[in-house]
Amino acid sequence: MLQRVTPPPPDADEDRADAARQALARAILRWAPDGQLHRLPELPALAMFRSSTTAGPVCGIYEPGVALIVQGSKRVLLGSDNFVYGRDRFLIASLNLPAVAQILEASAERPYLAVMLRLDAHEIAQLMMDGQVPPPRPQSAERAMATGRVTAPLLSAFQRLVELLDEPASIPALAPLVQREILYRLLMSEQGDRLRQIGAAGSQSHQIGRAIDWLKTNFSEPLRVEALAELVRMSPSTFHHHFRALTAMSPLQYQKWLRLTEARRLMLAERLDASTAAFRVGYESPSQFSREYSRQFGAPPMRDIAGLRGQTAPAESAA
Repeated sequence: MLQRVTPPPPDADEDRADAARQALARAILRWAPDGQLHRLPELPALAMFRSSTTAGPVCGIYEPGVALIVQGSKRVLLGSDNFVYGRDRFLIASLNLPAVAQILEASAERPYLAVMLRLDAHEIAQLMMDGQVPPPRPQSAERAMATGRVTAPLLSAFQRLVELLDEPASIPALAPLVQREILYRLLMSEQGDRLRQIGAAGSQSHQIGRAIDWLKTNFSEPLRVEALAELVRMSPSTFHHHFRALTAMSPLQYQKWLRLTEARRLMLAERLDASTAAFRVGYESPSQFSREYSRQFGAPPMRDIAGLRGQTAPAESAA
């Protein structure tokens, strides 16, 4: 005879969630240096971040993934969209998205603490085939970034994944299972349709993802939107519409962001001068590069780089 399973009371879920947050906080404080995005060689898809000061705004590319704040809060700007989230909401990105991020709450006593798990489209597709996951809505074109409600089971799964760092010999066998559980819970969450879109071959999100992969590899080349649309088998008008709907920017704006961000990295890390960096990323006019750089980062190239070298602000982070 089947017994009826009684769901746990709300207080039990909250206690479970608080316990998981405390365990995650201890792990981040233990593993992540202050002010740096810390990636773990043992778990390459996982990253941790902590900061004792509010920071930003900083520009960066959000990879497909989920960011979970354990303590503090953050604002992320994607085009004109404004996402503010803290410990009760997760941030999910289903495509590579250029965005501006700012930590809103952090102090030495209560630092900002977050974890981020990179998501893989192939794993999403495989889980959709293997599990009882609803298909994505047809012809859906929603923003490829959103926030969702954090649940106790999701937090507990992250806790178990992080705790595997103390059992390195178990990571190869157990980490894929826990990551699969996290992915399943995200697919079944209120924002799961965004992930199901990129796992469905032939969907608009899947096609735009292919276009973004091309842009990331070839951002220094001249861009013909018609040719890129043909590459992903969409009409130019449909391609432009869905690209903007998902990323909050046009393909040309996306390419510009990639160029400017890479030029900034070249000047900062490889100490190139502004003109050399501009030509390296595809600009033909140093003056145009300087104007667009100033609009993007708030200062001309050399002044911006000098300021970055003279500060100890937290590294850019998608967490």
